[in-house]
Amino acid sequence: QVQLLESGGGLVQAGGSLRLSCAVSGRTLNSYAVGWFRLASGQERDCVAAISRTGGTLYYADSVKGRFTISRDNAKNTVYLQMNSLKPEDTAVYYCAARGTDYYSSSYYYNRAEEYDYWGQGTHVTVSS
Repeated sequence: QVQLLESGGGLVQAGGSLRLSCAVSGRTLNSYAVGWFRLASGQERDCVAAISRTGGTLYYADSVKGRFTISRDNAKNTVYLQMNSLKPEDTAVYYCAARGTDYYSSSYYYNRAEEYDYWGQGTHVTVSS
């Protein structure tokens, strides 16, 4: 059973930065593609960034391109989301999700919630204006 634990959320002023971490336990991270999603009040859960099992293929939502960076450290079983130039509209609960992939899908990313099997409990990010 894979377990995901997010950390790094908090309150930050607009223009500031946060780095979210997603620690994976139960299995080694290198068999999983990972995505970061966010759920804001009154909105649907959207993927903001995703990374393939190999780390060589990345996805970013248009709203975060140039500001957010997803990365993974398989040795530490951790995926990161570096968030810079934060805006009030980035306020949300951020979740990481993992999907087991085989060798033939190792370069794919996934950006739909229904494509993921495992979810963390979320971490709150609040950006004040």
